[in-house]
Amino acid sequence: MWDASDEALLAGYASGDPDAATVFVRRFQSKAFGLALAITGDRVDAEEVAQDAFVRAWRYAGSYDPRRGAVSAWLLGIVRNVALDRVRVSSRRRELPVESIPVGLEMEHVADSADGAGERDTVARIVASMRSLPTEQRDAVLAVTLLGFRASELSTATGVPLGTVKTRIRLGLRKLRDQLGAQVR
Repeated sequence: MWDASDEALLAGYASGDPDAATVFVRRFQSKAFGLALAITGDRVDAEEVAQDAFVRAWRYAGSYDPRRGAVSAWLLGIVRNVALDRVRVSSRRRELPVESIPVGLEMEHVADSADGAGERDTVARIVASMRSLPTEQRDAVLAVTLLGFRASELSTATGVPLGTVKTRIRLGLRKLRDQLGAQVR
């Protein structure tokens, strides 16, 4: 069961197979908790977010489409949404400099396959590209993409004019697109 693909585990998890559920949760629990903690900034909230995300993954497993990405990315998308909902409800946000993003968060578990090395290389390029951005652009892009800030919220939180925040986001995303697009071609 431990050698099963992520897709097979998700199917077993959705069908109620207790062995598949155990392996599925154990395979992804540290990444789910890590992302939840990075967004909420609170261990108790992160535990609740991760648990809620696994319940939602079980409930909505039928919506997973392998053509749109890996199971891990789908699950972490659920974690991100649940965590952002939690933060919005509690009206708490945490600053997250790039250096504090755990390396394991970017490096998803990749099933033993020929694509595994390619996926790790892609993730490494994305992380390197993020770290190559000027600090202001990197922080703005992370705030809106990972933490779910709106540009106006980021402007208020940092005291930077809204136009400047929008420019930093736009320039950062453009640089990422240019760097990553050149590497993909």
